[in-house]
Amino acid sequence: MSVPDCSAQQGAGSNLENMEFMRNHSELFRAECVRLMTDTETACKRMQNDDSKKLGQRVKDIQFLKKELELKLEEIVVEIDLLMTSQSRGTKALEAFKEPLRITLVCLEERMKRFPSERRHDGADRELLKEREVIEGATRLLRRAAEQIAEQLRLNRSMKHLLEQDLQEKFEAQCIDNSCILMTTESPDNQLRPTRSRMVLPSLSVTPGQWENISDINMAQAEQQMANSLYLRALLESLLEQTATDMQKQAQATATALQLNVWELKVARSQMEEQLVTIRSELASQQRIRDDLLTAVAEHQCVLGLAQARLALRLQRPSKEQCLDPAQSQLLDEVQQLNAHIRQLREAVAQSEEEQRAMVRCQRELQENMEQKDSSLYIDEVICAQHREPLTHGF
Repeated sequence: MSVPDCSAQQGAGSNLENMEFMRNHSELFRAECVRLMTDTETACKRMQNDDSKKLGQRVKDIQFLKKELELKLEEIVVEIDLLMTSQSRGTKALEAFKEPLRITLVCLEERMKRFPSERRHDGADRELLKEREVIEGATRLLRRAAEQIAEQLRLNRSMKHLLEQDLQEKFEAQCIDNSCILMTTESPDNQLRPTRSRMVLPSLSVTPGQWENISDINMAQAEQQMANSLYLRALLESLLEQTATDMQKQAQATATALQLNVWELKVARSQMEEQLVTIRSELASQQRIRDDLLTAVAEHQCVLGLAQARLALRLQRPSKEQCLDPAQSQLLDEVQQLNAHIRQLREAVAQSEEEQRAMVRCQRELQENMEQKDSSLYIDEVICAQHREPLTHGF
């Protein structure tokens, strides 16, 4: 708005018209100022109302995202606790597998202490080796699952930190916007004074879509990590159930094989006992027959002595009487037959003694085999059974 040059009017002289013009112009200027102040005040109020609405809407948007983030944060915290519980179960299971594996190895070592003749690769050995493979395989699977769970826990905790950081930033932004809403012209001067250090450069600002997308990405990542955690927990539960079933089944198979082997050992030992009784009886009979043979030899020698004495006495007959009569022939034939009988009896005695030695060897061998069976029975029925007793209660 321009003001007329008063100096020019003064040069032309003062008059009433000029003064009237000046007064009218002044009134118009005052009216224009009043209108300008009214329009400015109206515009300021409208802008302040718009500011309050926009800030209020912004606070609502922040609160909405905060609730979503808080829900995701709560879910991932619960998932971390559940995953830690699963991790603890897996660790306990790995620790629990050590004792069954030790028992299996001890049983294998104890069975290697059997006598060489008993140290055969029987069904019990095969089942024990299978049991070792089952336990070692289950241990490897659980260790791999434990490593995956540990890595997933790290990712979950990292995701929890990102959500907490996002929530903290949302909280700070909400507090600032709430403060902006509460600010009025009567607020302290230090709040109204602009601070350049806090101003965000336009090049560093983000669009509303980008701002919302950041939280959406965080929540989507949190959802993915929770899905991964759920899968790992289900996998671990399945592994624990399957390995427990497999190990229990194999433990039962091993126990059955050991029981069968014990039964076979007892049957074999019982047969050996029966055979030993028979051999001892046969040895006694053989000793008796040897004694009878020796008695018969002695008796036949007496008869032979009599025949020989008769022959010797008949040699004392007069020369004319020494003829080969039937009596002489009978005596000579008797001596030959007696010698043959005595020779056969002595051969029978020798054969009887050989049979006795064979029976003694059989008896000794049977006794040694019975001792070996007893040792194997003690290992399978006592030592292995005592070690494996905890496995009967399940894994």
